[in-house]
Amino acid sequence: MSVALTVVTTAWRVQGYLTECLDSLLCHQHGAALELVAVDDASPDHCGALLDERAAGEPRLVVVHRASTGGPGEARNTGLDRATGDYVWFVDGDDRVVPGALPVIAERLAAEKPDLLVVGVARELWNRTVRRWTAPAGVPVGPAALAAPPVPLGGLIVRRQFLLDAGIRFRPGRYEDVAFAYQVLAAATTAGTVEHACYVFRPDRPGALRGTPSPAHADAVTQYEHVLALPGAGPRTLVRAVDDLLGVLGRGMVPPGDRRALFGRIAALLRRHRVGPLDGVRLRLLAWDAYRTYRLWRALHALPGRLRGPLGRGRRTLRKALLRLYYQAQLRRPIDENLAVYAAYWYRGYACNPAAVYEKAAELVPRVRGVWVVRRGGREVPDGVPVVRPGTRAYYRALARAKYLINNATFPPYVVKRRGQVHVQTHHGTPLKTMGLDQPRFPASLGGFDIERMRRNIAKWDFSVTANRHTTLLWDRQFPISGETLETGYPRNDRLALATAEDTAAARAELGLAPHERVVLYAPTHREWHPVFTPVLDVDELAEALGPDTRVLLRGHYFYDSLGFPPRHPRVLDVSRHPSIERLSLASDVMITDFSSVMFDYAVLDRPLVIFAPDWEVYRAVRGVSFDLATEHAGTFATSFAELVEAFRGGQVTSAGAAAMRARFRERFCSLEDGHASERVVRRVFGG
Repeated sequence: MSVALTVVTTAWRVQGYLTECLDSLLCHQHGAALELVAVDDASPDHCGALLDERAAGEPRLVVVHRASTGGPGEARNTGLDRATGDYVWFVDGDDRVVPGALPVIAERLAAEKPDLLVVGVARELWNRTVRRWTAPAGVPVGPAALAAPPVPLGGLIVRRQFLLDAGIRFRPGRYEDVAFAYQVLAAATTAGTVEHACYVFRPDRPGALRGTPSPAHADAVTQYEHVLALPGAGPRTLVRAVDDLLGVLGRGMVPPGDRRALFGRIAALLRRHRVGPLDGVRLRLLAWDAYRTYRLWRALHALPGRLRGPLGRGRRTLRKALLRLYYQAQLRRPIDENLAVYAAYWYRGYACNPAAVYEKAAELVPRVRGVWVVRRGGREVPDGVPVVRPGTRAYYRALARAKYLINNATFPPYVVKRRGQVHVQTHHGTPLKTMGLDQPRFPASLGGFDIERMRRNIAKWDFSVTANRHTTLLWDRQFPISGETLETGYPRNDRLALATAEDTAAARAELGLAPHERVVLYAPTHREWHPVFTPVLDVDELAEALGPDTRVLLRGHYFYDSLGFPPRHPRVLDVSRHPSIERLSLASDVMITDFSSVMFDYAVLDRPLVIFAPDWEVYRAVRGVSFDLATEHAGTFATSFAELVEAFRGGQVTSAGAAAMRARFRERFCSLEDGHASERVVRRVFGG
């Protein structure tokens, strides 16, 4: 029997985040069933209108408008009163749910039927970086929970009847989530967990209540008074309460004129609930309400840490400065004519065109030693391949003295181009999107783009490798170099051009794919406007629609962190961490992509290629493109899930018309891919 889930979302002055929150619940959850109750807490901005507009076309969304603002607690109570699901989850309108989380949650609730489910939470900072809190394997409930660290409200999914029977509701004022969470944990008898991060909250976004200075932060004392009154609250609960309250005071969120009064309230709370002697100077000063002495003690106590910070930073700065001096010294030493430095994807690992050049150079010019720059935590490097780590003496020595520097991205700006050195830019794809010096025409795609830095990097390149005339013509404007363009085809595609039936069988066996299975590889590109991997195609639904003889491989873009849930369908395999896209391509029978340059590589295999681009017009406007993919694709172009499934079921994907489109595409973009691109590059660069 399924377990119904109601998500209660509250909205007050979150108009810039609300659509993303609603999308995370309604668009990125693999069709999970839910009731979404959105409460407009009389928000003075466009929140109410946004909710009404969304509800007009979304039957799962119920909107409740409050007549006056009551604060987060009262808004959540309003949503709780309207909820009908077996379980309720409180999701604030400026937060979001991780893609794929709801099906996992629903499955766990149905299997265990606990009083509450504790899920992992991620904290997103103002700059979109994410820190994670992982739910522990076991969560204490009952009185023992009052001595444990607090669980963020977004990490609690609670059985609604349990809340009604226990009479648990949100209290007025700020920090209402603290009292609610402790009350739920203390009253529960059973709890389950989902350790993955399911909920992403933004505590320090501009305008967030917790991050805005106000006397109302003193409400935290009232909330902890309620926690300490719960049966089972003891000395450990008191110490934790005092720690959190002093943290509120120490973060500077309370205006200076109100801090003395707040300290006095915390001191009174400690005196009321203390049992036995107090340990430590901090608690004794607090119990005596000695605010000035406490401030002096805190300043003295913090002094070593304040010194350690600058000293630690000073040591790191000194080390970096010494290494740069070492680099400058190495730049004065002779160039090693038989040393080549290789790098790929900003030091992520051994891959792409540089890897193919490295292997061919080892064969044709064995006198040249190759060394790879790979950062710690990067992808595995094959046995026997020499590696240096960025920021080490070996790294600076190699950069300074190598005759050849080969990269598919860019070296850091401090890397000097010496007279006599040869820089080879292999790039890492045929361009559909606008790149290089043309990119500023599309401001939404710029991010941290630094055009002057790019111009300085381009000036260092002696060779620029292209795969076809299309690329050569574009990059003559986008990446103009004074050196030589090598229009050779892409070295990384030699493996595809020369692949045999035995190579395909070996690649499939490596992934555990049966010979009779139709294997569909889905490889979407990066979208600048998605902070986490948010595929526009539901691969679980696709696998189900295509039937029992189809296996789907999901290849997420390397720019994205792994925040999210892997596919759950038994015929879907997440291969995002597989080291070789070429091996995955060989293992597949057909590829689905969108705007990724992998389409040009896959076309070398002359296998069916499908473009699934429901946001084609958005991408074209935001990122800019070099040709109209909708009319010049390599076989099939679909803009909806229904179109995509019908293209497979109706045979369009493998039709003669699709083959003709693919032939024109291959003639334009793949004519040089004959399996000898690596050799052409090596012979020209190394003179082998």
